[in-house]
Amino acid sequence: MDPLDISTIFGNAIDNAIEASEKLPEDRRLITVKAAKVRDMLMITAENNMEPGGQPHDGTSKNDRFLHGFGIPNIRKAAEKYDGQCSISAKDGIFRLKVLIPV
Repeated sequence: MDPLDISTIFGNAIDNAIEASEKLPEDRRLITVKAAKVRDMLMITAENNMEPGGQPHDGTSKNDRFLHGFGIPNIRKAAEKYDGQCSISAKDGIFRLKVLIPV
């Protein structure tokens, strides 16, 4: 993988998780990032607690949509470049980003 694509995936995932965590009380702040080879796939997961009632989205929750909202779409583009895929979900107050890339 191109180093730029690796930094796009991890950098945006971690940046988004930190930003979401800053909105929470300190005792609820938790970020987990994992990468592992599962059979013939690279699986990258990033999870973080989120505000109650929050919903996952590809865009931004910020008012300035011109300069924000590119993180998850860029992660998705980087994964698709290698015939991979990216999915996001939220359940029980936890945001999950999963990236699968064939090895």
